[in-house]
Amino acid sequence: MKKRSDWFIISILGALSIITPFSIDMYLPAFPRVASDMHVINSTVSLTLSSYFIAVGFGQIFYGPLLDRFGRKPPLYAGLAIFIMAAFGCAFAQNIYALIALRFIQGIGGCAARVGSTAMVRDFFKVEESAKIFSLLFLFIAVSPLLAPSIGGLMMIWVSWRAVFFILGAVAMAVLAVVYYLLPEGHKPDPTISLHPVPIIKEYGAILNNPRFATYALAGAFAFAGMFTYVAGSPIIFMEGFHLGTHAYSAVFALLAGGFIGGSQVNVFLLRRFRSEQLFFVALLMQVATGIIFMVGTWFGWYGLPATLLLFFMFLGCAGIVFPNSSALALSPFKKNAGSASALLGFLQMGSGSLMSTGIGVAKTHDAFPIIFILGLTALAGLIVFLIGRKRAHDPAPEPA
Repeated sequence: MKKRSDWFIISILGALSIITPFSIDMYLPAFPRVASDMHVINSTVSLTLSSYFIAVGFGQIFYGPLLDRFGRKPPLYAGLAIFIMAAFGCAFAQNIYALIALRFIQGIGGCAARVGSTAMVRDFFKVEESAKIFSLLFLFIAVSPLLAPSIGGLMMIWVSWRAVFFILGAVAMAVLAVVYYLLPEGHKPDPTISLHPVPIIKEYGAILNNPRFATYALAGAFAFAGMFTYVAGSPIIFMEGFHLGTHAYSAVFALLAGGFIGGSQVNVFLLRRFRSEQLFFVALLMQVATGIIFMVGTWFGWYGLPATLLLFFMFLGCAGIVFPNSSALALSPFKKNAGSASALLGFLQMGSGSLMSTGIGVAKTHDAFPIIFILGLTALAGLIVFLIGRKRAHDPAPEPA
C-alpha cells in the first residue's frame, strides 16, 4: 500500500471512529432544552445518554461475528443505516420515553462503526504498525471533546435541539457514502463463521482464552477506565470543588483532553525507537505512580488547582500511550476473526470504564478523593493484571488466526 492510500484509509477509519463520540458530546449542551421541552428534569434526560452507552457497550458483541462472516462493509451499511434512521427519529420524538428508546437504537447502529474501524486496522495494516495507526486515529476522535460541545452549544443558540440529530444523521449519511464508494473491502466474507449463539459464545471464549489478548485487553481496559472516571467526575472536582464557571470548566476540559491527545501522538514517535510492549509497560507504571501521588496528596489536601491540573494532565497523557498499544497488542494474534476480537475488546473497554465510573456516586459535593481513588485503583488493577499475565502473553505464539 502506498503512503497516500495509507492516509486515505486512515481518514476513512477516522471518520467512522468519530460517529459515537460526536453523538455523545454534541448532544450534551441540549440537556436543559430537552428537559424544558419535554417537561422533565435533567437527570431524566441523562437516561437518553445512558441508553446510548448501554447499546454501544453490548451491541459490539453482536457485530463481531457479522463482520467476520459477511465482510466489513455489509454490517457497516446496516449499522449506519440504523443510526441514520434512529437519528431522524430522535429529531421527531414527542416524549422522553421515545427519545430514550431511539437513542438506544441509535447506539446499536453507531457501535458498528466503532467495531468496524477497529477491526479494519488489523485488515489494512501490519501488526507492527497497529499501535501507530490507533494513535493516529485518536487525532480524529480528539476532535469530539474539543469541538462537539461547542458546536452543540452554538446550535442551541440558533436552532432547536432537534437540529443536533438532523446534523448527526447527515454526517452519518456522508460517512456511509464514503464507505460505500471509496472504502475497499478489507476482509473477504467467511461463510464458515457461525451465527448461532453457542458457537459465537465459544468463539469469544477462545479469544478471551488467548493469553496475549486477555492480558493486554484486560490490563488496558482497567487502565483506560480512569478516563471514564475523569469525564464523569470532572464537574464535581472543578465546578463544585474549585468553583469554576461553565466557560472556565470547558477550557479546562479541552486542556486536559490535550493530555490524552498529546500522549497518543508522542506514542507515534516513540514507536520508532521502542516496541509496543515496552511503551505499554513503562506508561502503565507511570500512570500508577501518578495515581498514587494523586491519591495521597488529595487525601491530605495538598493540591490546589494548578497541581490538580498537572496531575490530571500527566495521568491522561499516560493513558494516551497505554490505550493504543494495549489495543494493538491485544488484537495482534488475530486475522481471520479480527472482527470478533475487536468486538470483545470494545466490550471490555466500554464495560470496565462504565462500571468503574459509577463509583463516583459515593462522592459528596466538593469531595474529590473518591474520584481520585478510583482513578488510581483502576490503573493499579491494570498493572496487576499485566504482571500476572505478562509471561504467558510473551510466550511464543502461533501465527495470527
